[in-house]
Amino acid sequence: MTQAADSRVAHLPTTQYFCPSGDYDEMWRRADQDPEGFWGEQAMDLDWFKRWDKVLDWKVPYARWFVGGKLNLSYQCLDRHMKTEVKNKVAFHWEGELGDTQVLTYAELYRLTNNYAAALKRLGVKRGDRVALYLPMIPALPIFMLACARIGAIFTVVFSAFSGQALADRVEDVEAKIIVTSSGMHRRGKILPLKDNAVEAAKKCPCVEKIVVVKHTGHNVEMDPARDVWLNDLLAGCDEYVEPEHMDSNDPLFVLYTSGSTGKPKGILHGTGGYSLWIAKTMQWAFNTDKKTVWWCTADIGWITGHSYVVFAPLELGLTSVMYEGAPDYPTLDRWWQIIAKYGVTILYTSPTAIRMFMRHGEEWPAKHDLSSLRILGSVGEPINPEAWLWYYRNIGHERIGISDTWWQTETGGFMISPTPGIQPHFLKPGSATKPMPGIVPAVLDAEGKELPNGETGFIVIKKPWPGMLLDIYHNPELYQKTYWSRFPGYYLPGDYCMKDQDNFLWLLGRADEVIKVAGHRISTAELESAIVGHSAVAEAAATSRPDEIKGEAIIMFVTLRKGTPPSVEIKNELTRHLRATIGTLATPEEIFFVNLLPKTRSGKIMRRLLKAVATGATIGDTSTLDDGASVDEAKAAFAELSAGSHHYKSGERNPETKPMP
Repeated sequence: MTQAADSRVAHLPTTQYFCPSGDYDEMWRRADQDPEGFWGEQAMDLDWFKRWDKVLDWKVPYARWFVGGKLNLSYQCLDRHMKTEVKNKVAFHWEGELGDTQVLTYAELYRLTNNYAAALKRLGVKRGDRVALYLPMIPALPIFMLACARIGAIFTVVFSAFSGQALADRVEDVEAKIIVTSSGMHRRGKILPLKDNAVEAAKKCPCVEKIVVVKHTGHNVEMDPARDVWLNDLLAGCDEYVEPEHMDSNDPLFVLYTSGSTGKPKGILHGTGGYSLWIAKTMQWAFNTDKKTVWWCTADIGWITGHSYVVFAPLELGLTSVMYEGAPDYPTLDRWWQIIAKYGVTILYTSPTAIRMFMRHGEEWPAKHDLSSLRILGSVGEPINPEAWLWYYRNIGHERIGISDTWWQTETGGFMISPTPGIQPHFLKPGSATKPMPGIVPAVLDAEGKELPNGETGFIVIKKPWPGMLLDIYHNPELYQKTYWSRFPGYYLPGDYCMKDQDNFLWLLGRADEVIKVAGHRISTAELESAIVGHSAVAEAAATSRPDEIKGEAIIMFVTLRKGTPPSVEIKNELTRHLRATIGTLATPEEIFFVNLLPKTRSGKIMRRLLKAVATGATIGDTSTLDDGASVDEAKAAFAELSAGSHHYKSGERNPETKPMP
């Protein structure tokens, strides 16, 4: 990866992008050498009902921040703004897929949050009870999150594309007494029946007492009067103030389940005080936000990005946000760019997958709209390959603004590695997340736990605790210890490969378990994908493998071509040569398939496990998070064509000399 990445790196001038407001090196040093003093100072920006007794209690693997402190995240996001000019400021510009809109000021959001909190209390929800939120990207979702935080109920947001069974798995694990859902959701012109899925889950989970239903789609919905209640009926004639609970800093705030594509999902448990501080500070540092910021994080709230940077951090900071219900390319490919121009978005935070999708369809779509309001771009969800970074920089940022490429996880709560324009300028390298946030002390280790020199690839670890780290895995402390702390004792193991270059910039190379072993040599899917997307004809790519009797595994590539490049044997052979020249003969693919769609979740992540299943003939499994089933059907058809004897999809280049390592 080192050579492939460095060959495409451009050192871009940064003084034209960011105005420094601090000293990164000094802040990072202070956070490292005096974490309690540093974070104690930072925490003064929050409103505390009671100050903490101790900043940090660290007993590996558990960190407890601001021990003894009392606060409430709903209060941080709303109540304290009621005393300032933020009260009448827009909190959310909401845009529905059908073009309907809603504007919520901070004052209106405050009023609704109190009313929703009162409604939950009337249903018997108490401090410490669990509530499952199974809602699309509509205003009711953040309001219910704030309402739960206000009364001390632990919430779990379940991604609205999950099936009824997937919802049941999460509801049962967290023992939720209430499911909040909607009549349905709009997706690419269709109505998806969320209420039906909620009913399916409730029937399998005796813990569920009530289903609260938000009217959204307008289609007919069957209601069980003994169990189901319309939100409108709960709120009728209600205009109440609910005193925010004084939560301990380390009281649970929410449980968020990881995808569970390879087994039972893990319930990541986050607390209140450290998490509240971490997300607010990292957002300021990574994006240099101010009172004029119009922020748009395109993530679904069902993921941690939505929790931290659609809902809580922007509200803590008193920002105006855009929230969009629909797909990025529906009904036309310029929907996002229309929204940016319409609301004057100043910061766009999105995924590399979305960027590559737009790359494929050409520059003319964003060029139709005035994007001059943008002043910073952001990237999240997976490592961004240099070509996508440069396309984003040139066609969305018009070569005048920088990109905060953020690396973090559900478990970390907020950004861990990112440029920090809110502290000082950074030189940027397309594809690198740059430097760690203050308080983050990373290292790159080999398989034996030895720290590697710059330029070598290994496992990234975090050597010290930070305020946003998870409290535990819900109901499974043994799994928490085993997953994150057992391999390199005392160090947090995220599970990603990383390389630190000669300038100490960090390059995140994808999941360590997303590795193909060819003839005894290990190569990451991220490296293969980044290399092939480096070819000017390629818009997106996904790498997987299938068993091979000689080499162990054979590389299989799925590729979408840019507009104007038709599939052909010639381009296939050219791509094979490109991979061999960029990485080496090891990277020679067994097959290259040209497809129009790659299977992705609604949040934009490529579902490589589905392609793996197609390539190996395995059972496809759960596709509840799949955005478009046609992508899997297309991959199946390609393999069927190959099995029938067609050579259209076969790579014309082979690497017969590749042999297993002795």
